[in-house]
Amino acid sequence: MAAPKQTEKGERRRALLVAAAAELLAEGGFEAIRHRAVAERAGVPLAATTYYFSSLDELVGAGLDRLAREELADARACLDVRDDPHEIVLDLLLGPRSRAEGLDAVLRRFERLIGSGRRPFLAGLLRDQRVEFDALLDEALTRVTGRRPAPGEVRRVTALVDGVVLTALIEAEPDPRGIARAALREAVAAV
Repeated sequence: MAAPKQTEKGERRRALLVAAAAELLAEGGFEAIRHRAVAERAGVPLAATTYYFSSLDELVGAGLDRLAREELADARACLDVRDDPHEIVLDLLLGPRSRAEGLDAVLRRFERLIGSGRRPFLAGLLRDQRVEFDALLDEALTRVTGRRPAPGEVRRVTALVDGVVLTALIEAEPDPRGIARAALREAVAAV
């Protein structure tokens, strides 16, 4: 089916649907994104979801892209106002919502990351986002350490934080961000 010609009203509706999908994804993971739920959240007719998106997968991809762009923009904004670079690294790795929402936000983010692996249609999008993510993480780590990270260092920091957070989640620790903060500070101090 050919994509519908976009009018100003159509572009607004499509943007509302993408925003709703991103919100639902952040709040409830992939299972929360259903045609009806997205349409209700967006305040548009149910048929709009299939008019503007050829499949639920396309809508999920658009929602994930928007959510990731919002999270990257939040982290960039924090870097611009010289927020604590350790916290920006944690925002990038655990999501900025983890500052205020704690454990629930970290769980939702890790569920979303793991769930992405079961959705091969997201692989290209995630690879493209990874380039932007790693560049911003490189900048944040430069501020933390006072030097550019060595090749592979960004990925090692990511693996370290992911590993300690996953262990904290398995062990039902109430503050995985705090555990990640301590591990990050220890790793940076050892450099």
